Amino acid sequence: MLKLFRFLKPFWLPIVFVLMLVFLQSLSELYLPTLMADIVDTGIVKGDTNYIMSIGGFMLLVAAGGGLCAITASYLSARVASGYGRQLRSRVFKHVENFSLQEFDKIGTASLITRTTNDITQVQTVLVMILRMMVMAPMMCIGGLIMAISKDAHLTWVLAVVIPILALAIFAVASRGIPLFKAMQKKLDRLNLVLREGLTGIRVIRSFNRINFEKERFRDANADLTNTAIRVNRIMAFLMPVMMIVMNFSSIAIIWFGSRRIDMGHMAVGDLMAFLQYAMQIMFSLLMVSMMFVLIPRASASAARINEVLDMKPEIEDPAQGRSADGRRGYIEFNDVTFSYPGAEQPALSNLSFRAAPGQVTAIIGGTGSGKSTLLSLMPRFYDVDSGAVVIDGVDVKELTQSELRSKIGFVPQKAVLFTGTIAENIRYGKEDATDEEVRHAAAIAQASDFIGEMTDGYDSLIAQGGTNVSGGQKQRLAIARALVRRPEIYLFDDSFSALDFKTDAKLRAALRGETTESTVLIVAQRVSTVMDADQIIVLEEGRIAGIGTHRELLDTSDVYREIVSSQLSEEEIA
Repeated sequence: MLKLFRFLKPFWLPIVFVLMLVFLQSLSELYLPTLMADIVDTGIVKGDTNYIMSIGGFMLLVAAGGGLCAITASYLSARVASGYGRQLRSRVFKHVENFSLQEFDKIGTASLITRTTNDITQVQTVLVMILRMMVMAPMMCIGGLIMAISKDAHLTWVLAVVIPILALAIFAVASRGIPLFKAMQKKLDRLNLVLREGLTGIRVIRSFNRINFEKERFRDANADLTNTAIRVNRIMAFLMPVMMIVMNFSSIAIIWFGSRRIDMGHMAVGDLMAFLQYAMQIMFSLLMVSMMFVLIPRASASAARINEVLDMKPEIEDPAQGRSADGRRGYIEFNDVTFSYPGAEQPALSNLSFRAAPGQVTAIIGGTGSGKSTLLSLMPRFYDVDSGAVVIDGVDVKELTQSELRSKIGFVPQKAVLFTGTIAENIRYGKEDATDEEVRHAAAIAQASDFIGEMTDGYDSLIAQGGTNVSGGQKQRLAIARALVRRPEIYLFDDSFSALDFKTDAKLRAALRGETTESTVLIVAQRVSTVMDADQIIVLEEGRIAGIGTHRELLDTSDVYREIVSSQLSEEEIA
């Protein structure tokens, strides 16, 4: 948890101010019982009304000053904790943005959401406690002991018995609660995962009539978290009754032994009242410590999870000295590339070698699991190759900065992802400063202008979260328009025409031909009709190249391609 305090550097001045205010508040609370003892033993015993009024007025000033310090310290500590939480969330988010897909797979999206929200909130909450109690609790405890001894050293034997009992109770409760707090955060991850899957997959759940199954799954995860929370709260709730019983019995003991000392003339009434107040202050300081022991274990578990994210170094990093391309634009080379997913027994791609040039359409086709999408993922460097090299414009992608590399690429993923906002904003996601004319032109090439024109607000029509208010084919066309508006050197279409009808597919590919004459185009597709007009077709089988050539050449030379074609086209169409 201490590692996270390095993010408190921008707040050191208000933190110092808060600690000073808490120190002054503690001084005022320690001084008030002594003033009260003076009023009882001097003013009341002697019947000096003026003395009572003057000391009483001074007590009011001290109490008002302490109250003002407490209010100001609470306000500033809340501001510091909120600012710290904001900065920590920003750091975590920025760090996660640099992760490769391997890190996302390792931690999990649901867990990352929990760590960025709930875990940081736990640390933020305990920071407020630390700022308010880090100075106050030890000062009230030590200062209270000193002041109590100054009033009557013999009565402090009561405290010598009570304090170890409280310390043992706090230790026993905390030692049982800490493991459960760690378990709670993991179970909260599980609950978030189930909830996220249930919300994002609601259509699949309903279509397969699995609503009751998902309800039961959520109920189990929820009950698991609830039971753990109940267990830990039962343990922590045990602390308060113990504290109150000990405090009340210690008060009885102090009054009992103190009254006997007053009767023997060894102690004044005011001193007994002051001693009782100091004893309560000592007890309450230990109560503050116990409250910190309740929150710190959970915050410590959360801090460890946050540090795990911040300490995780992305496997894909920019080179210290990024190279620039040698003047060529859109040239792609795969030189004996082999790639395996983490933990996989077999490589997803093995010994791939091919070239693609500007003005050329390269299509990639193959069976399910043959490595088509994996091949495209290596070009924007979502993953790094195990051996060989992916070369773009004469430079190994590992020697280019990720920003420069990806600025060359217009990528349309297999699953079209749209963001909340207008249609125009979604298309401009590919190029922030795109003009209205560029947006309309990209939409027209993507065959999206027709359905956009039919919408009430046209390009200002709102897209719901995840693009749920447009069809699958419309989402794909908007995703294609987003890549086209960028006018990159390289276009990567990862099965991006699968939701389009044959007519729209043919019109879109014809329009792309005229738009991408100076760019390199790679198309992953399942349909033979989509790839048969390509300048170069790469056939993949189990991660290896089973053939390269045109449609006609592959019909003569590749058995794998011939099987794919015969499964989709009739003999007349093949001829």
